Amino acid sequence: MANTVYSINGPVVKIKDTKDFSMLEMVYVGKEKLMGEVISISKNLTTIQVYESTAGLKVNDEVVGTKMPVSVSLAPGILTHIFDGIERPLETIALTHGAYMSKGSDVEQLNSEKQWDITFKVKKGDEVFGGMIYATTPETSLIEHRFLIPSHIKGTVIEVLENGNHTINEVALKVELEDKTIKEVTFLQKWPIKTPRPILERLPISVPLITGQRVIDTLFPIAKGGTAALPGGFGTGKTMMQHQLAKWCDADIIVYIGCGERGNEMTQVLEEFRELIDPKTHKSLMERTVLIANTSNMPVAAREASIYTGLTIAEYYRDMGYHVAVMADSTSRWAEALREISGRLEEMPAEEGFPAYLPSRISQFYERAGLVTTLNQKEGSVSIIGAVSPQGSDFSEPVTQNTKRFVRCFWALDKQLAYERHYAAVNWNLSYSEYMLDLAPWYNEFVSPQFLEDRKQMMAILAEENKLLEIVKLIGSDVLPDDQKLIIEIGKVIRLGYLQQNAFHKEDTYVPLEKQLKMMNVILYLYKEAKKFIQSDKALSLLLKTGIFEQLVKIKYDVENNKLEKLDEYYNLIDKSIQTIR
Repeated sequence: MANTVYSINGPVVKIKDTKDFSMLEMVYVGKEKLMGEVISISKNLTTIQVYESTAGLKVNDEVVGTKMPVSVSLAPGILTHIFDGIERPLETIALTHGAYMSKGSDVEQLNSEKQWDITFKVKKGDEVFGGMIYATTPETSLIEHRFLIPSHIKGTVIEVLENGNHTINEVALKVELEDKTIKEVTFLQKWPIKTPRPILERLPISVPLITGQRVIDTLFPIAKGGTAALPGGFGTGKTMMQHQLAKWCDADIIVYIGCGERGNEMTQVLEEFRELIDPKTHKSLMERTVLIANTSNMPVAAREASIYTGLTIAEYYRDMGYHVAVMADSTSRWAEALREISGRLEEMPAEEGFPAYLPSRISQFYERAGLVTTLNQKEGSVSIIGAVSPQGSDFSEPVTQNTKRFVRCFWALDKQLAYERHYAAVNWNLSYSEYMLDLAPWYNEFVSPQFLEDRKQMMAILAEENKLLEIVKLIGSDVLPDDQKLIIEIGKVIRLGYLQQNAFHKEDTYVPLEKQLKMMNVILYLYKEAKKFIQSDKALSLLLKTGIFEQLVKIKYDVENNKLEKLDEYYNLIDKSIQTIR
């Protein structure tokens, strides 16, 4: 007997008196075969969340099970493309259905007709195991796609295709397992989006993800395989910062997940990503990028799927031995989707109406990051940078607070800094990174032990400046002694000359660690010499008149990244400025 719809409540559909479905099974609902997932089973009712609009669906419409969980297709053809939350290619749908997606769009996730030039690494008689690389193909001019043996297969190759052009649905090889059964391995694999892909072992975090953004690399670094939250209210520059990180961070592959963002903003992201040039190779950034687009007017349930779809794709490339950076913008919209569906399921609400399982869902998401040894003994990583959009910039709301519990890097974006045109608008008093101790050996070995000493001194100056500015607000700066005025002046040089960065300036958009270190050295040298100057009973106002403080603010523009020796000239300039007063 066919299973039919018993009740419909938005994206939540119920079936009565059936035992044909299992938890997390993918199903097709109604005549249009809307994709859904079983999320609850009781004695009398089976509950399904539908990933598409249920408008037009009726009671007694048929529901068909697939006996498999919601999965993504993994094969060459993922990079350079734009998918929706359930991995349907939006460009292909646009060609066949126009600007608006029709429901149940029956379109294959990856192009099964395209031929790929595949080179095999195994031959007949070879022993293979789960995760082993058995073939490769150039997916783009930047990324080599490495085909992996499915994790549950171990045996002997008894048949293999020849090198040459093949489509993803072809049987690549046949493997005889230890129990003498024969398994066919196709180039295309399916993987359930809510199941983390297996690894050999998790490695301790030890290498930073270099971004070229001074406020991050110097003050609040993130590690490869690490997690970071990027909370900020409307207009604080979350999306802009994620663009910068996507363009400049030293990850091999970028997975950008636009989860529940405004349609016009998502369009802008898609257009800008197409125009971005990879600074390392001078080719299109899209050649190592995949975009998952799920706008705010798309079905709410698909937002949850989009997060897991992007993560599964990231883990797939990690298993090939790549370092992958996941940009999720924004996890707040995902949490709102959970809240809406939870309400329709009539679950008991917790804080601010969010479901009680919100913390566990957020932790499951961030726990899939990590630096790992893959099944084929390669090293790969997934780093997750999740934007959070607290309403009214209120960081005490549940999504921000629960995210803070599970990430080790917190880049708090400040509305006031953004209004002052200070980008990146990371508030150095609220932000932190717990990776500093893990990364200290790397900085000491590959940059300089001086780097962390300078960082510590700069953080102390900024903290002291913050206290003094509170006093200045109350009683003015005239009453402060010169040594405290110096803290404020050097703090200003650090804020404007070091932490503030211009994404549109060719020398300032990306700054190598070597230049960051030399800039810190020069600024702190000025602080040390100015301190001596004041201690010799000279007035700070005399030193300010020389204009040396303003000159140091402009270092970031005046010194080119490939001519760092120019920075050494500033030591003499500082000495001369002080000597002219004496």
